[in-house]
Amino acid sequence: MESQRWRTGCSRFLTGTINKKEKGKNEQVLDKLKVERERGITVKAQTASMFHTRNNAKYLLNLIDTPGHVDFAWEVSRSLAACQGALLLVDASQGVQAQSISVFHNARERGLKIIPVLNKIDLPAAEPERIAEQMKATFGIDPSEILHISAKTGLGVEAVLEAIIDRIPAPQGQKEVPLKAFLFDSFYDRYRGVISLINVQQGSLRKGDKIASCHTRKRYEVTDIGIMYPEEVPTQGLNPGQVGYIACGMKQSSEAHVGDTLHRLGEKVEPLAGFQPAKAMVFAGIFPIENSDFPKLEESINRLTLTDRSVTVQRESSSALGQGCRLGFLGTLHMDVFRQRLEDEYDASVIITSPTVPYKIVYFDGREQVVSNPTEFPDVGDTSVRVKEVQEPVVKASMIVPEEYMGELMELCFEHRGEELEHRYLDAGTGSAARIMITCVLPLSEIVTDFFDQLKSRSSGFASFDYEDAGYKKSDLAKMSFLLNGKPVDALALIVHRSAQDRVGRQWVKKLHKVIPRQLFEVPIQAAIGRKVIARETLRALRADVTAGLYGGHYERKMKHLENQKESKRKMKKMGSVELPQEAFFDILSTKK
Repeated sequence: MESQRWRTGCSRFLTGTINKKEKGKNEQVLDKLKVERERGITVKAQTASMFHTRNNAKYLLNLIDTPGHVDFAWEVSRSLAACQGALLLVDASQGVQAQSISVFHNARERGLKIIPVLNKIDLPAAEPERIAEQMKATFGIDPSEILHISAKTGLGVEAVLEAIIDRIPAPQGQKEVPLKAFLFDSFYDRYRGVISLINVQQGSLRKGDKIASCHTRKRYEVTDIGIMYPEEVPTQGLNPGQVGYIACGMKQSSEAHVGDTLHRLGEKVEPLAGFQPAKAMVFAGIFPIENSDFPKLEESINRLTLTDRSVTVQRESSSALGQGCRLGFLGTLHMDVFRQRLEDEYDASVIITSPTVPYKIVYFDGREQVVSNPTEFPDVGDTSVRVKEVQEPVVKASMIVPEEYMGELMELCFEHRGEELEHRYLDAGTGSAARIMITCVLPLSEIVTDFFDQLKSRSSGFASFDYEDAGYKKSDLAKMSFLLNGKPVDALALIVHRSAQDRVGRQWVKKLHKVIPRQLFEVPIQAAIGRKVIARETLRALRADVTAGLYGGHYERKMKHLENQKESKRKMKKMGSVELPQEAFFDILSTKK
């Protein structure tokens, strides 16, 4: 369930998908994105088909490589919807990871056949017997069913291919019945438009067939069809159970609705059961460095969301940053990867505002409002606004860590307002070998800051982290505004908990003091909640030497010039406005401290 890289290793040579002569190149075939190669993580589910021959019988295996990080859980969810089985891949030296547990239960709820695989058994630090017992205690898996492999050396990899054929049931769709194709992914090609990845549930599809969408009711003609092997390989058609791609002249990204059912024109079919759309957990504004680049940026975002449908998009404008978009993500890593893909694939230069989470405002008249933009957050201290309470989203977090780091992680949870802390042992190891799962309820706003970085730092990189939505909970929150010379800067507004308002206010005004250019008049930089200023820094004025041209004479001449300068500065302070330059925004929002 974690990134299953063995499929791009030995299995592609065993099945002949990749030429053996290319084995020395060690190409990351399924890691197609630059961000994946640079960071060493999988962020985009990739489809690959391969043929395997056994006892003179030829089998077609359709595989989907999925990410493992919680921020890309929707990639996993929609990939599982197109599968009959799943591989649970566990590192023999590191053991079960937190994200593996949530994905395991997701696959089990869908009724998929799960094949447990223990990888990297060739490493000196590998403990396959202990990890197998850990998998038994965590997942209830019989150790005798676990396959022991080494993707690096090829040991046991062929047994995985055999297990896929023997344990996972073959698709049961019939070829002679009306077509039903499940659309589970898409991407954009500049020459062919939208390319859809589909799983044919029943019936068959051929090049030239006329099809229609159950969701949009639009009609298309299939102009190109094939399988991913692992790159696009054109075929005459797709049969029941096959996973492949089609090009049918879709022009807009909105036409390729993930979870849609495609059918042959004129044949009425019952739509396949889709799945819940992704729920955005983190929101941020994204603006171009140059305001004139907004149309290009918006087009780039629309095309990129074709390959990442979990991102929500809506326009927004800021008096400080101009025209931009408000995007919703599944987490901060998801947001950072999306930004990097915009820069890598579309050469975009952007500014992203501080991430926020959706808050629920409950009014005395019974109304409820979900606010994801701090500028729309009401001033709770304003008596004219009849706010009964403010609720913030909370998550149930799971952390797996060696026993020696338990105290550090529990302290970290308490520092971030964690509640309902519980822990249990995953295995019967001793000392550093013993692993503990810590669960607690955390506010989502605490996670989207630097929680994950601190988690890795305090556990020396050994901790794994996962979370799931746990609804909303009442909290004491307020909107913090930042004022330059008494005027608020809307793009810098924050929602903070009352317990942290002083620390956050001081931290941000110090950052602003460093990046704002000095003016000819004194500029107060203030952090305020309502009408109360909680932190302040003063930017000293630039002082022109107005007496430089005076030679000799009475000192009163110099004093007269200095008094005039002082009066002019006083007038400038009343009338002058301080604009935060784009470079300053970029410096503030790109630094965490």
